[in-house]
Amino acid sequence: MPPGWPAHPLVIVTGGAGFIGSHLTERLLADGKSVLVVDDLSTGNLENLRAVRSHPRLQVCVSRVSDHAPFSERTREAESIYHLAAAVGVDLVLSSPLQAMETNLRETRAVLSAAAEFNTPVLLTSSSEVYGKSDQEVFSEDDDLLIGPPTFPRWSYACSKLMDVFLALAYARERALPVVLARLFNTVGPRQTGRYGMVMPRFVAAARRGEPLRVFGDGQQSRCFCHVKDTIEALVRLQHCKGARGQVTNVGGVEERTILDLAKQVVSTLKSTSRIDLVPDARLQDGEIRRRRPALERLRSITGFVPSTPLRTMIEDCAAAVG
Repeated sequence: MPPGWPAHPLVIVTGGAGFIGSHLTERLLADGKSVLVVDDLSTGNLENLRAVRSHPRLQVCVSRVSDHAPFSERTREAESIYHLAAAVGVDLVLSSPLQAMETNLRETRAVLSAAAEFNTPVLLTSSSEVYGKSDQEVFSEDDDLLIGPPTFPRWSYACSKLMDVFLALAYARERALPVVLARLFNTVGPRQTGRYGMVMPRFVAAARRGEPLRVFGDGQQSRCFCHVKDTIEALVRLQHCKGARGQVTNVGGVEERTILDLAKQVVSTLKSTSRIDLVPDARLQDGEIRRRRPALERLRSITGFVPSTPLRTMIEDCAAAVG
């Protein structure tokens, strides 16, 4: 640890200046940990860490993991690693698929390789996108996956996140690395940006300004949204559960809503005068998933926890964060 750091267990958070990573960093500091954030700020923002930026147990390194020479040595000191660094957002994936794939694969390999030297436990966040275009009502961790054709860029992201999982499980089997894989479903909350296509912040921002909420397609795509504080609780519990190691666990909400219903509730909750427009979108031809509902039995059995924050509270918290 750097001179003068308190003798608290060190936890490394890659992508710690991002939406989810910044909330996790705050939680770990509150739990008495020292935290090293490694983030190249490609989609993260130091403003997300404003509340803890001067904390004596926080160190921020603006770098990719793969470019951070001391990362391996810091891994030796670490109690655990949360690997959240990744290319995020539908818009980014569609516009820069090469960046998305290279970022996901290269940085995950760098984290796992360093962790394996010292047997440092790693929690890797995956994505519900890996379930692909299956029309199942509920997605379970051991289900077969149905990925769309390679001519559609959105599936390159799903495949890169799936390769992350394969790589992590290979390290678990061949190097006995303690690995936890959390498959996230539609996390929302304060600090999430609509810049890369995320639906909740886009709707909230439009409703606050009295502008139309643009719903792509017929709006009948359904999702289960999960408040970021519930996601963080699940991640922390999973990292400390030996029963979670070496397998994938879904992390998501229980309240399924269509995107059109979400738009209506945003308008109602915020008492907005905005109208809701249905907008044709050619991107939906690339394999928009109509329904994405997670099975949460494994999360419940391993951690004793299931997210429960109601959608109305998620909307109010997102709105309060933007003033």
